[in-house]
Amino acid sequence: GDICEPDFIKHLFETEKIDIVLHFAAQTHVDLSFWHALEFTYVNVYGTYVLVAAAHEANVEKFVYVSTDEVYGGSTDEEFDESSPKRPTNPYASSKAAAECFVQSYWERYQFPAVITRSSNVYGPHQYPEKVIPKFISLLQQNRKCCIHGSGLQRRNFLYATDVVEAFLTVLKEGKPGEIYNIGTNFEMSIAQLAKELIHLIKKTSSESEMEHWVDYVKDRPTNDLRYPMNSEKMHNLGWRPKVPWKEGIKKTIEWYKENFHNWKNSEKALEPFPVTEPFAQLSGP
Repeated sequence: GDICEPDFIKHLFETEKIDIVLHFAAQTHVDLSFWHALEFTYVNVYGTYVLVAAAHEANVEKFVYVSTDEVYGGSTDEEFDESSPKRPTNPYASSKAAAECFVQSYWERYQFPAVITRSSNVYGPHQYPEKVIPKFISLLQQNRKCCIHGSGLQRRNFLYATDVVEAFLTVLKEGKPGEIYNIGTNFEMSIAQLAKELIHLIKKTSSESEMEHWVDYVKDRPTNDLRYPMNSEKMHNLGWRPKVPWKEGIKKTIEWYKENFHNWKNSEKALEPFPVTEPFAQLSGP
């Protein structure tokens, strides 16, 4: 079903006896959000409103809204904590920030038991190959070059999928209604360094000239934040910390894509340097 269909969502809550909601559903592709800002706003903001309103009416015990570190905007030195101002720099992040405001308003007005999480980049098996790690892995496994936007000096924090699952379970059990929690990791790497690591692991080479052979620098995004450094002490106080080291996580991820890349519909399109835009269906607005 579609979170933008109020009748369907209402029916779901009336028939399924739902008591806890983890709201992950969203349009998430940053590049595409510049092409389709209205659709991203519709799904991410209006869809969240529909879900919150139905969950409130159903008296759920807890509602976890899964947001993103991108709502803070980029920073080269300032570390963001949960009270840092939101300064989104793309339509995707802006729509997530706006949806957060909807969720918070229900807490303020009705004491609706909502919790908001903001997490670093997640990676691991089963991720759609439009995201940078599965994209680079899949390109290299097909003997194609990694396409790096701009300089490749943009740095990202990468969190393994099982660690983020543990974080959500912790929030479900220990998270306090009305609170926001950063789910972050200190492990940080530039996109250029990420490409080098994957080339080394997949192509078994450490020579600089051979590495360059597997890299293609393309035009940068309209905006491309340099870093999203987050302080996750609040989550640490709930008893959660990331456990999976990068070397272990990336090895499992590479192995999984070797066997499973072909299982996705239209997976080849996801490997383009920039999104292949297709018109969205006509929206019948609220």
